[in-house]
Amino acid sequence: MKIRLSIEKEATEVRTLRLRAFLRGFDGGFPTEYYAALNASEPLPDWSELFPARWADACKEAWQMELGQPGVFEVIANVLDRTREEHDGNTILIGGPPCQAYSLAGRARNKGVADYVAEKDSRHFLYREYVEILKRLRPAVFVMENVKGMLSSKVNGGEIFERVLDDLRNAGDGYTLVPLSAQRNREHLAARDFIVRAEEHGVPQARHRVFVVGIRNDLPTPEGDMPLMPAVDQNCRADVHSVLGSLPALRSGLSRQRDNPAAWRKVVLEHAKRLIASKKVDSELRQYLAELKKSSLARAFERCQSTRSCDESGMPPQLAEWLIDPALQRISGHETRAHIAADLGRYLFVSAFGREYGRSPKLSEFPDYLLPAHRNRYSGAFADRFRVQIAERPSSTVTSHISKDGHYFIHPDPTQVRSLTVREAARLQTFPDNYVFCGNRTQQYHQVGNAVPPFLALRIARVIRDIMGRF
Repeated sequence: MKIRLSIEKEATEVRTLRLRAFLRGFDGGFPTEYYAALNASEPLPDWSELFPARWADACKEAWQMELGQPGVFEVIANVLDRTREEHDGNTILIGGPPCQAYSLAGRARNKGVADYVAEKDSRHFLYREYVEILKRLRPAVFVMENVKGMLSSKVNGGEIFERVLDDLRNAGDGYTLVPLSAQRNREHLAARDFIVRAEEHGVPQARHRVFVVGIRNDLPTPEGDMPLMPAVDQNCRADVHSVLGSLPALRSGLSRQRDNPAAWRKVVLEHAKRLIASKKVDSELRQYLAELKKSSLARAFERCQSTRSCDESGMPPQLAEWLIDPALQRISGHETRAHIAADLGRYLFVSAFGREYGRSPKLSEFPDYLLPAHRNRYSGAFADRFRVQIAERPSSTVTSHISKDGHYFIHPDPTQVRSLTVREAARLQTFPDNYVFCGNRTQQYHQVGNAVPPFLALRIARVIRDIMGRF
């Protein structure tokens, strides 16, 4: 199969997509110049000069456009028509309409907007751009992805998801809608049947998203009622430690003051001392912190370490094969953020608490001196403002919010006292280590958080391949 066209509105994301499209064009593996640059930690070469024809093909595949803007559909309609005719309708459409209007976080923000009216928010209806493309392309199969909040979002007193399903069923020649992870061929499919839980499919992340698969009505649907994509065995499931444990240990940086290993260590040890003396910290946690203070916290790591570890034995084999590239000698994107001194104390407390009790503490459990100076810190709205990822479990959902700060994504190792690096977030999202994100670090975090986990996408692609093989 070959990608004919991908559309993205953000310029940096388009650069990333074009780079990956270019690399996919090499059937025998990525070019040696790519690995040479990554292994030397040098900028990538100008591919348009080294491989002008291949780079031109990549630019033809990944376009920077915003669906819904005037004239855009007319531009892509010609490509859709040619693709449909050249392949006799034997095509696939994959996409995820923008989710800001459906996500729980987005809806919470909307409540704070004066005179906000859901019916007048055009973002609720951007999925129709997907439907219009579906009508024009009339693919054999489509896959539509969105956030779980779409299931409970309402407009005009009705559930938007039911409207979406009706529009998808009736698009073009009509489609039979099937779930991926739930039993099929029942009299009525519930909205929750379209939820896919990534952690059940080998992804080290509790990411729950809606996936709707449609098969054109003139084509046969898979027989039986078993899930198209059953959950993997327990021994194939991954947790945070299995994918992050082999990466080099790093310390965080110090912001708003001089940063060096000695200064960092001084701040962390002072926080450990205050936590040990706090009446809010129970005896077991105090003892654990005292042990850390005597041993592990007495040393400071580097802030950036790209040397690749050779021990990835803790990963499930299929995931390790997907993530690890033997040609890589160095790991890109493994650099830490700098945090203010107060946050170092919060990160130390939260990560030590998580290591000791297997959960992240609520704000009410923090020592008073570590409470943030938020006006509504006691309202309950920020109860989990600081969240550690528990090593023995799948991570919480990696979202684009990680681009703003790392408070929801604190590393489970208390000796490192930091949030996750881009590469660590990318591993939880199951991006291969050879996947390079363009742009600055904030833009890289944003791309990681907005993506469908590639390892999950691989499993879905295999399902679609099997469906197409029946035609």
